[in-house]
Amino acid sequence: MSEASIDVVGIGNAIVDVFANTDDAFIAANGLNKNTMTLIDARRAEELYARMGPAREISGGSCANTMAGVAALGGSAAYIGKVCDDQLGDVFRHDIRAAGVRFDTAPAKDGPPTARSLIVITPDAHRTMNTFLGACVNLGPDDVDQKLVAAGRVTYLEGYLWDRPLAKQAFLAAARAAHAAKRKTSLTLSDPFCVDRHRDSFLALVKEHIDILFANEAEITSLYRTKSFDAALQQVRGHCEIAVLTRSEKGSVIVSGDEVHAVDAAPVTKVVDTTGAGDLYAAGFLYGLARGYGLERCGRIASLAAAEVISHVGARPEADLRALVRETQG
Repeated sequence: MSEASIDVVGIGNAIVDVFANTDDAFIAANGLNKNTMTLIDARRAEELYARMGPAREISGGSCANTMAGVAALGGSAAYIGKVCDDQLGDVFRHDIRAAGVRFDTAPAKDGPPTARSLIVITPDAHRTMNTFLGACVNLGPDDVDQKLVAAGRVTYLEGYLWDRPLAKQAFLAAARAAHAAKRKTSLTLSDPFCVDRHRDSFLALVKEHIDILFANEAEITSLYRTKSFDAALQQVRGHCEIAVLTRSEKGSVIVSGDEVHAVDAAPVTKVVDTTGAGDLYAAGFLYGLARGYGLERCGRIASLAAAEVISHVGARPEADLRALVRETQG
């Protein structure tokens, strides 16, 4: 086995985020599910965009945000995701490469346009996402560069992508390539509604193919059909090597066999926008793991990265994360 040359290889939905501030009246008037991600079609996307207030566009996608975070921390990251050969596709390609992430996936020459997520942020800093997947739906096993996966210490899979049969095949191809090269695989459950749609197949995926699982409290309790976080923690313990469970302001719990670490949330002066908190937490944790740090230290770095991203609008870091980690951890 050759030495890994990339810290993390991510596979996910390549999306351009469109942000606008709003209020709860807008959420109610448009029948939105607050603080969740809802898949929408092209017509619904056009309707919501027309009703939104002044907006700004930032390249996003959950896994892409995580890869940008790994790079911002000083790690090496590569990304596999499908865009169309159109204006938003060019924006996405430019932004992720400018963030220091390797991105070589060929754009689609025809078919649906590049995906976009319409994100409205209420005064309580919660975000409500309505996502048109566009070109993402055509990502399949042929887009998985197995040599690239074999070069990564960890391959990180975005649960949102699990909706499509082709994407399922891509995930399994990537997991098999990673394990054949003696590398680790990782999955984020992404959203409780996503878990509700795919509970049985997610459970099978975790048990059979995943080494490191990321989930928030709502996602992990949904996965195991329980209202008790502690009960879900006990059940996930035997299903993967490492389970990383986030609990917002309560911090996080990291479980690996008999090893359990409770990590406090890093302090934040003001929570502006919770978009990307889980994405950057995963970035910090995977960066630390690639450095060979212990699980608790990985969790502390993850909490710092998550705290930075929720202090401003947008799901990618704006501060110097490397300097932030040095200042707080030495």
